[in-house]
Amino acid sequence: MVELKVVVADTKTGRAYNVDASGGAAGAFVGKKIGDEVDAGPLGLSGYKVQITGGSDRTGTPANKSLPGAGRKKLLLAGGTTGYHPKMEGQRRRKMIRSKEITADFVQVNAKITAYGEKTLEEMFPAKPAEEKAPGAEKTPERKAPAKKKK
Repeated sequence: MVELKVVVADTKTGRAYNVDASGGAAGAFVGKKIGDEVDAGPLGLSGYKVQITGGSDRTGTPANKSLPGAGRKKLLLAGGTTGYHPKMEGQRRRKMIRSKEITADFVQVNAKITAYGEKTLEEMFPAKPAEEKAPGAEKTPERKAPAKKKK
């Protein structure tokens, strides 16, 4: 069974939301390509549409939208490509990258919202309450520096 973590970015507010997808919800993404627009209904976002912008597999290999097909390839990359950022001008390196088709090997899929539904994302993903301190853990006592020895 395919399990994906879908990171949905809201370009209006600049926030990103994590959605765990498994089974049929994850199957809606398998076979799609980077740049495709997908209905977000299976993710629990009824009325929303998302565009796939990238992803990575279980080893952390990033997907590149310019590489056709499915699978991983080792390519000579220069600056300005996904998966490699050179330190010096003109530097190139052979790196492993994943092609643009979403397969069962993907673990994370990145997407951005292109069409909004009736409910706002703040209603669907309520903010987590600020972490409260446990009772009895108000303040830890300060430690004194060790005394210096006299000669």
